[in-house]
Amino acid sequence: MQLFPRTARINARNHLEIGGCDVVDLAREFGTPLYIFDETHLRARANEIRDAFCSRWQNSLVLYATKAYYSPYIARIFKDAGLGIDVTSEGELEIARRVGLDPDKIYLHGNNKTPAEIRAALTQGVTHIVIDNLDEIELVAHIADELRVTVRVLLRLAPAIDPHTHRHLATGIAESKFGLPIHTGAALDAARRITHHSSRLTLVGLHAHIGSQIFDVQPYRDTIAALFDFAAELRAAVGVELQELDLGGGWGVPYTETQNELPIEQVAEAIVSSFKLQVSKLQPETSNLKLIFEPGRALIASSAVALYTVGAVKEIRNVKTYVSVDGGMGDNIRPALYGATYTARVANKMNDAPTQRVAIAGRYCEQGDVLIHAVDLPRVERGDLIAIPVAGAYQLPMASNYNLIPRPAVIAVRDGRARVVRRRETIEDLLQCDVDE
Repeated sequence: MQLFPRTARINARNHLEIGGCDVVDLAREFGTPLYIFDETHLRARANEIRDAFCSRWQNSLVLYATKAYYSPYIARIFKDAGLGIDVTSEGELEIARRVGLDPDKIYLHGNNKTPAEIRAALTQGVTHIVIDNLDEIELVAHIADELRVTVRVLLRLAPAIDPHTHRHLATGIAESKFGLPIHTGAALDAARRITHHSSRLTLVGLHAHIGSQIFDVQPYRDTIAALFDFAAELRAAVGVELQELDLGGGWGVPYTETQNELPIEQVAEAIVSSFKLQVSKLQPETSNLKLIFEPGRALIASSAVALYTVGAVKEIRNVKTYVSVDGGMGDNIRPALYGATYTARVANKMNDAPTQRVAIAGRYCEQGDVLIHAVDLPRVERGDLIAIPVAGAYQLPMASNYNLIPRPAVIAVRDGRARVVRRRETIEDLLQCDVDE
């Protein structure tokens, strides 16, 4: 049960229970596919990560990386915990506006921000924009001048540090589409251009996000050193004093029992101790430097379970057995996109011993729609329930309507109660935007 949310247990009916709710009953009431969020787990995780950083460096701010999964329900929970957010779209901004999140705790990201997104952010009172490239500087300055506002900007840097993760998840290497390379001079050029717009743009900090699914703290130490080296260069070249340092996020979470988790305390200790060491090397005015960290997956992934109903079971003798479920790549593209690995349990047979190795296949018309290529399970039959843990990040936000199949419902459970936080889509929902002339 180590991968399941912290309130998960096996009840007297031999069923998986989360938040005091039997998932067999949840499937009967809400249908499947179904995403189940453990609210107790979510709130505790947010508090733990916040406290791990703030207890070590008082002027710390944890921003939730909304791309992992964002909704009004999630936004309210993290607002309650005192977290800010980083956003990359008008949709994510609108959720923040609706729940009343402090605009000073919203940071706008993106490698190709549209004028509409920048304007929406500044109109909403967002004070921080992370500059990703040289072209953006004139655009942000122009819109800020039009709206007569001052913007605090951070430079996103590509510090040429390899976090040794999947190539699609490495975002701090020199050839990344994100950020300004330090070694080419682009980052310093950007700083000089920003100072030319000093009436509207104020350079306050540096940002780097080197990648995702990182299981080693050393790349973070290397990133901190690189950012402080550039901060010294920045001071000498344009007289800018660093006020904020944003290290992005990206630390890994286990999806199977063979992967080891990086404990929150270990990550925070490694980052903050390295940060303090670098601060001590600079002038005293940096002693109140704001440290920002942006966990997404690490904050939310383990809080949710995806629940599916078994349909066809296809045995290819001496080759493979496919257990087909009523979801798949439409709600979880990660196995097909990244080769992501998961594990599963039969939620209505939790204590039954494994008797067969099977593949969990999705229902979509693609050979690559396989959620799990090999997992040991008890005998599986039509109508059984398959529970896949660590389902809270990068599944729902990348969900699609391939094959014109509606996206699943999302519920939150706590203290024996369950409530819908996103209703299941209908066919009518899917056809709303089509114009039939």
